[in-house]
Formats: sequence, C-alpha cells, structure tokens
Amino acid sequence: MSDIIHVPLGTRAYDVHVGPGLLARSGALIAPLLRRKRVVVVTDEAVGELHLEGLRAGLTSSGIDMTSLALPPGEATKCWAQLERTTEWLLEAQVERGDIVIALGGGVVGDLVGFAAAILRRGVRFVQVPTSLLAQVDSSVGGKTGINSVKGKNLIGAFHQPSLVLADTDVLATLKSRDFLAGYGEVVKYGLLGDATFFDWLEGNAPAMAAGNMPARIHAVARSVQMKAEIVARDETEQGDRALLNLGHTFCHALEAATGYSDRLLHGEGVAIGCALAFELSARLGLCAQETPSRVRAHLRDMKMKVDLSDIKGELPDSNGLLTLMEQDKKVQEGQMHFVLARGIGEAFVTSDVPKKAVISVLEDALAAR
Repeated sequence: MSDIIHVPLGTRAYDVHVGPGLLARSGALIAPLLRRKRVVVVTDEAVGELHLEGLRAGLTSSGIDMTSLALPPGEATKCWAQLERTTEWLLEAQVERGDIVIALGGGVVGDLVGFAAAILRRGVRFVQVPTSLLAQVDSSVGGKTGINSVKGKNLIGAFHQPSLVLADTDVLATLKSRDFLAGYGEVVKYGLLGDATFFDWLEGNAPAMAAGNMPARIHAVARSVQMKAEIVARDETEQGDRALLNLGHTFCHALEAATGYSDRLLHGEGVAIGCALAFELSARLGLCAQETPSRVRAHLRDMKMKVDLSDIKGELPDSNGLLTLMEQDKKVQEGQMHFVLARGIGEAFVTSDVPKKAVISVLEDALAAR
C-alpha cells in the first residue's frame, strides 16, 4: 500500500517511503544504512510521547539499539540554544561519521536535527521520520535544514540531504485537526504552483482525506513529495526552479514574524493565506483571471482553512510594517524582492518585477477587511 519516491541526486540520492505501518518496518528499512546496529533519535516531548516507543519497537525488531533526546515542542525550539544542546548530546552519545541520526517529529525537529547533522563532525548522515502532514509533504524532503534568527525564519542553516525519509501515514491520525489542516496548506500549494490536475483532485477528494481516508492521504502525500523531488532534482540549492516551492511564503514569513512565530499563526496556515494573497496580487497585475483567486479562496474555505488576514487574531502591523518584514525574506536579491506569482492554477513563476505599490494595495485591502 506504500509508495516509494526516488529523489535523484547522484551520490546523495535517497528514497521517500509513503504509506501506513512504516514505524513498524523502520528497522528493516534503516538497517542497510548502518555500519553498526545503533542509532540516536532526536524528537520533541509531544511527539516522543506518541511515537517514540513505536519507532523503538520497529528498530528493535531488526536488532538495532536506540537512544533518544526529547526537545521542547514548538517553533521556539529552532534556536541556537537547542541546536547547541542537540549537538553536544550527539557528541556525548559518541555519534561517528558513519552513524545515523534520526529526526522523529514535525518540521521543527527535522530542520534542527538536519542542521545539527550537517555541522556535526562536518557532516553525518540522518534519516527523516516526519510525523506531521506539513513535514511529510514538504520540510522532510529536499535537504533544507536550519534554525530561526531574531531577524527572521530559517536564516541560519545548510543544505544537507537525508539518507532516507519514512513518511508513515498512520501517524497522521494522531494530529489535532488544526495541525493537520495547517499541513494541508503545503499540500494545496503543490497543485497551485504546478499541477492543475492535482488541484482538481484535491477539490474533490481533500475533504475525505482530512476525514481520514487512507488511500486519499497516501496519494496526497506521495504526489506532493513527487512534485518536490522533481523540483529539487532540477535545482537543489534554489538557484532557479526550486524557488517555485515558495509560493505564498513571502507573505507567510512576514505574517509569522508579525505574530512572533507563535500559535497565533501556524506555518501552514500562513502558507494558505500567503497563497490567497499571491493569487490576488497576480490577478491585480493582470497575470491571471479575476475569478482565479476566488476559486483558490473558496477551496481553502471549504477545507476550513485560514484564508484572510482577518482570520489571524490580535494586532498586525500596518501595510508598510508588513512590507518591511517581507523585505527580510531570504529571496531578496540585490535589494529586489522576488515573488512567486501565477498565470493560473498550476502555472506559477518567479519574478522580481512587482511594483511595491501593488503589494501595498493588496495588504491595505486585506488589513481593511479585518
């Protein structure tokens, strides 16, 4: 019932397994990577309580010993202090270059542990075992690792590809509804940026997927991973095509910074709002039909997603304040902001030719509707 998506990166190629029961099979799948039958696992306290023993059982069935570290849950963990704690623990555990570090958790754990693996002994191998929908379809694949700065999100990091990704769709059943839907923000992004047929499929099948339909969950995760793998293979370090994966993210990262990377706005929620704003901006610039943003917003509303700035509780900066935060984005080059815009659903492209007054206008109208 599981799918295997290959990420073709030469000597750093790896497989992404998508399907149920992968924690139970983890030992058999990871064993071929090991030089000695031991692994170290870094997770967070919430995920560890739910899934650490399942992973341990899967590893033990193949005779693999496991030791673990549990970090505090939440975006605030992606910081220097927890990175130092993790790397010092890995050194204390005598992790060698030939060993495997396992990241068990959502995007926060995957990003931080991947970065720790990248810098430990100048690079050790790691395996991603993503436990959130967002991590399964996005952050666990492609090798982006890092931590946040007070200046912005993910500004400190490295490209370091995993050796294997195990996306067990069974664990999605343990997610709270809000967390699952936040992850869906990244799923719908793939249809919006490059596959109109997938977006059509989501319009018809995503409600069943959210309700727990396993074949629909497998297809949604596998198709998302396949699209990301294809883009990463063409442009591993984001010199061109890979920037398409940032659809909605320029707006999203500014909103996350404005809300203090807190529970006021989860990353996937920001992506959904950002995608709606990106399509609105595209329509105002005459790039796509006027009804296209309405279709995007209607689907997000059908999925009970956050869609508008009015869906974010509490105060937000004014349009100029939000624009300043957007200008801190990693995609700014030579002082020019780069946006992912669209000529239609499934037809995204990257451009720096966006008048600031158009961005301000979209933000002002969105803020006025709060």
